[in-house]
Amino acid sequence: MENYTGFIENESSRNILANKNYKSRPETFTIINCVLNVPVMLISILGNALVLTAIIRTPSIRSPSMIMLCSLAVSDLLVGFIAQPLFIANELIKENLVLYRVSSMIGFSACGVSLASITLISIDRFLAVQYHTRYATLVRQSRVISIIVMIWLFTFVCSGFHIWNKFLHHLLAAIYIAICLIISTFCYIRIYLTVRHHRSQIQAQQLAVQCRYAANNTSMMRLKRNAVNTFLFYLFIIACYLPAYVLLTIFGLGYMEWATEWSITITVVFMNSSINPVLYCWRLRELRVAVVKTVKMVLRAQTDQD
Repeated sequence: MENYTGFIENESSRNILANKNYKSRPETFTIINCVLNVPVMLISILGNALVLTAIIRTPSIRSPSMIMLCSLAVSDLLVGFIAQPLFIANELIKENLVLYRVSSMIGFSACGVSLASITLISIDRFLAVQYHTRYATLVRQSRVISIIVMIWLFTFVCSGFHIWNKFLHHLLAAIYIAICLIISTFCYIRIYLTVRHHRSQIQAQQLAVQCRYAANNTSMMRLKRNAVNTFLFYLFIIACYLPAYVLLTIFGLGYMEWATEWSITITVVFMNSSINPVLYCWRLRELRVAVVKTVKMVLRAQTDQD
């Protein structure tokens, strides 16, 4: 009983310290941070809504990979549609503990699913490159849907730790981010090495059989494009989530509250949800074509109504 009472007192003192540090942030910084979140939020909502609509309206591009992308788009849409408005409200209304709890739980859940979906996509790309002959049997639609459902359930259940013990939740979130980043790092390194190996093979074939130069050159260009894609995706993952991992580890292990730095980190994580649809539409031609068709269809429908 004494241990439990001591734990409650320690937790209460930590929450008091957190609230003091949280409220001590400059008002100008809070306003600037909220203003920065508004365009990021709008881009996230519009971009991910277009991606979802394009995939739903284009049955020809539906595949296990696109189902993973749908999961990413839904989670990123929740970030822009729910998590960011709550975060902005929590920044402006600092005394509401319920708003703080709800904002933190939904933010962690939506961003956690987004990161897990990106990780799942990196695994999918690794399997497609490394085991291209067995890819269809390894990556099935039913299997992908089951994994996505488990990811969503697991992430939302884990967000409940924020109510029980905020610092334990931060530590678990840091471990969660670390696992996802490690898996993505492994997958993208293996993709790069495999692409480089295939490129060397193609160059050797070009020297041996000059008549197949055109076909091999096309394959090499495709491999180069895949390598660039994987590097860009990985670069943005690291840039957006590594700062969050560092601060979450500090919060979880040291019981330190860096309110200003944490708010900046959250904004950077939210930026990933607005970058994802732009990045994937830019680098994936079939998705880009579907999104352009969807935009033209929406504009045509509005013109007909006018």
